[in-house]
Amino acid sequence: MPEQEKKSKISASRKLMLKSLMVAKAKEELEQELIDKEEEKQRYLDEKVPALQTSGMSFAELQELCQELHAKIDVVDEERYDIEAKVLHNTREIKDLNIKVLDLRGKFKRPNLRRVRVSADAILRSLLGSKHKVSLDLRANLKSVKKEDTEKEKTVEVSDWRKNVEAMSGMEGRKKMFDAAKGPTQ
Repeated sequence: MPEQEKKSKISASRKLMLKSLMVAKAKEELEQELIDKEEEKQRYLDEKVPALQTSGMSFAELQELCQELHAKIDVVDEERYDIEAKVLHNTREIKDLNIKVLDLRGKFKRPNLRRVRVSADAILRSLLGSKHKVSLDLRANLKSVKKEDTEKEKTVEVSDWRKNVEAMSGMEGRKKMFDAAKGPTQ
């Protein structure tokens, strides 16, 4: 029976520390890459575009220089436009080919999703970030009801309805109803 190799388990704090170190190193490398690109761009521009010496030139020479620069700018703009058109054409072609590949594979199979229980506070925290200070304790916002109040409402005068009908019948009953509706205004 061969012995199984034991995998070393790293604690969560160690993983977090390693991850933060990797992110810091990647950030440094990215900054260095940006600096290198900027230096290379400056070297290329210094090589291809020498500084203009306009001092001591006559007006006619300056006009000729401007015409030469405009001609160069036109050539560069044409090249840029051609390259942009090629890039746009290639991106459309890549998009179409990706669609064809997906069609040939068949329907995309959706992965099984797991249920995740998240509280309302966690959702608000993720949406609003650190601005979230209101807690959604729904039970705290409910109105408190005392039991005695509900019992008083339930104990409505229950008497014999026949006596009430006999008392209200005839002209005297109608006069009582009219006086009761009018209220104690006198």
